[in-house]
Amino acid sequence: MANRADEIVKIAYKALDDKKAEDIKIIDIGDISVIADYFVIADGTNSSQVEAMVDQVTDELAKQGIHPARVEGIRSSGWILMDFNDVVIHIFSKEDRLFYDLERIWRDGKVVEPESL
Repeated sequence: MANRADEIVKIAYKALDDKKAEDIKIIDIGDISVIADYFVIADGTNSSQVEAMVDQVTDELAKQGIHPARVEGIRSSGWILMDFNDVVIHIFSKEDRLFYDLERIWRDGKVVEPESL
C-alpha cells in the first residue's frame, strides 16, 4: 500500500495535469532533507492558469480530507508554495521557475516518474 505522501503526490500530479500545468516534476528529497519527502514543481503560462492549478490541487486533495499546513505566496504572484508536510508543491509562473531553478538547487534529489508511485 502506498504511503500518505505518495497518495498526495499522485493526486496533486493529476490535478496539475488536468489544468495543463507545464513540466511537472516530482523530486524525492526524503534522503537529503528533513523538510519533506517530495517536492512537486510545475509552472503555468499566466497568473490565471497558476491560480487554477492551485485551486485544482486544493480541491482534489480536500476531497480526500487532505489540507495544506500552509500556503505561501500571493495568488497573483509567480510562486505559490503549498505545504502538505511530507509533500511541498511549488507552482510557478514560467519566468519565476526559471529564475529560482529549484531543480538545480535540489539536484541531489531523485526525479520520480508518477507511474512509479
